[in-house]
Amino acid sequence: MKVDEKGHTVTIKDTQGDINSFREKIEGEYNSFKNLNIILDVTQDTLGLNDVLSFLLLSNKHRKAKKSFVMVVSDFDFNEVPDEMIVVPTVLEAHDIIEMEEIERDLGF
Repeated sequence: MKVDEKGHTVTIKDTQGDINSFREKIEGEYNSFKNLNIILDVTQDTLGLNDVLSFLLLSNKHRKAKKSFVMVVSDFDFNEVPDEMIVVPTVLEAHDIIEMEEIERDLGF
C-alpha cells in the first residue's frame, strides 16, 4: 500500500494485488484518512463488480462525513456501478471529481 497525501486529498495505491487485504488494511487505518478526500488507486488489480462493491460501506460512510471517496479502476464496465459509488478510469479524473465535489460542498449543495 502506497499513500500519497496532497492538500485535502490522500491517494492510496494497492501494491500487493490482493483486493481483500487492501480493503481490510484501509478499514483498519481509516481513522488516519477520515478527514481527507480519498482516492483508491487499484488500477494494477483486475476487479469484478463484487470487488468494487466490497468498498460500498466504506464509501457511504466517508461520503456521509462530507468527504469524497473515489475508486480508480482500469478495464471495468463503469455502467455496472451503483450511483452512490464513484468509480473512474484515471487518477486525473478522480482529482477532477473531487475538485467538483469540493466546489459543490462550498456552495452548499
